Amino acid sequence: MRRSRISLGVALALILTVFLAGCTRPDEGSSSLRTLNIGATAEPSGLDMTTVSGAGTPYVLLYNVYETLVKLDGEGEIRPLLATDWDLSPDRLTYTFTLDKGARFSSGGRVDADAVVASFERSRSDKATEQIRSKWKVVDTIKATSDETVEVKLTKPSNDWLFHLTGSAGIIVDPEGADGLDKKPAGSGPYLFEEWEPGSHIKLSGNESYWGTPPRFGDVYFRYYTDPNAMVAAMGSGQLDIVSNLTVPQALGQFSDKSRYNVYEGSTNGEVVLGFNHRNKALSDVRVRQAINHAINRKGLRDAAWGGKGGLIGSMVPPTDPWYEDLSNTYSYDPKRARALLAQAGYADGLTLRLRVPTLPYGQPSGRYIVSALKEVGITVKFEEVEFAVWLDQVYGKHDYDMTVVAHVEPRDLNTFADPNYYWGYNNTTFQQLLAKADAASSEDQIKLLKQAAKLLADDAAADWLFLLPNIVVTKPEISGVQANQVSMSFDVTTLAARS
Repeated sequence: MRRSRISLGVALALILTVFLAGCTRPDEGSSSLRTLNIGATAEPSGLDMTTVSGAGTPYVLLYNVYETLVKLDGEGEIRPLLATDWDLSPDRLTYTFTLDKGARFSSGGRVDADAVVASFERSRSDKATEQIRSKWKVVDTIKATSDETVEVKLTKPSNDWLFHLTGSAGIIVDPEGADGLDKKPAGSGPYLFEEWEPGSHIKLSGNESYWGTPPRFGDVYFRYYTDPNAMVAAMGSGQLDIVSNLTVPQALGQFSDKSRYNVYEGSTNGEVVLGFNHRNKALSDVRVRQAINHAINRKGLRDAAWGGKGGLIGSMVPPTDPWYEDLSNTYSYDPKRARALLAQAGYADGLTLRLRVPTLPYGQPSGRYIVSALKEVGITVKFEEVEFAVWLDQVYGKHDYDMTVVAHVEPRDLNTFADPNYYWGYNNTTFQQLLAKADAASSEDQIKLLKQAAKLLADDAAADWLFLLPNIVVTKPEISGVQANQVSMSFDVTTLAARS
């Protein structure tokens, strides 16, 4: 498979945890380039995206500070980045990547084959999170065949593996800084990491010696907010250049003046999921899960929690995926049917479940709506709101919950339901077999098999897919290059420009 090189610089839940520290714009600094202020909602849980979970880290660092051999463009297509091209052997087991001879780390060192091999081996080592390591399970060997070529052999054909290289699993790190990435990210991107003041901001600066298309901004600040209305106010008062994802769609009317603002509305990968812990006896019964699906008016929930914005979906597939089908009507809003299913499952006299949600703008209103809806069909919900760090530890890590609500923003994450050890604990061998066949199949057969897998999840009520987060970006009118769809984990500053 050969890919032609394109010019560099052309071209997910979100998790909200922090507060804006400053009320004034930072100094422009010594650079003659403009400073860019971005209102953000997903503060990292750490700086080394190979060793920490959560969407906040790649949102800031992927493609901006760290680069990959290949990347996703705004339409979700795989394009060259550090690799100028790649070949795939006829048996679909061996990838050979040719590296760009000019690629350099910010330290000045070459992005050579040895650095790529070391980065890949790190991503599949015990240092990496299970989420990262899982992307590498299909890989047999990785080796440098010259200074500029890397050969990767798979144990079986895989449609997913190259796609995974476009994300956190595929970042190439500078060997000179590999031991301190949790303090100082070190990559080859057009921006350098400068500082992180937790609860306030992350500062990047333009890499003046960047090997590709020069950065268009001097300093870039990702400024974080616990209160999304405060971010709206900051944009209105001119403190921000961009709201990276508007989490109070009800405030859109404040940005209707086209002389002051551009508004972009697109899609994301952010499935807002009412997740079930299948280890719970009641929730292991498909009738209980179906009852919950019938008990919740998802359109009403979306309207209440997200101002009517975002699509309704019925499985873990957004419309930007090739195997998307509209499954949103799999379970109609039918409280009577919900009560009947609960009675069949042995819960005619009621059922009590714990709902633990992170303190996120979509989580809290969704949780309150769910409590009320399930009460109407005889399910008592013990509702608990927890900080996202607590959610990561107790819900995601220790599986201490019955139900939860969170947006899953990783691209093409249908496969999370194929891992019985994942926090959902969903274990369906038919589903697992479908995904395995799809990964090794031809492109055409992959689409057919993944459509079957998505429908199986919907029919089995493996979760209740509440709605799909929209991508609503607000900018000052002089900012251009915004990607309407959030198809990767990155808020890609490299595509942005500003008129003077």
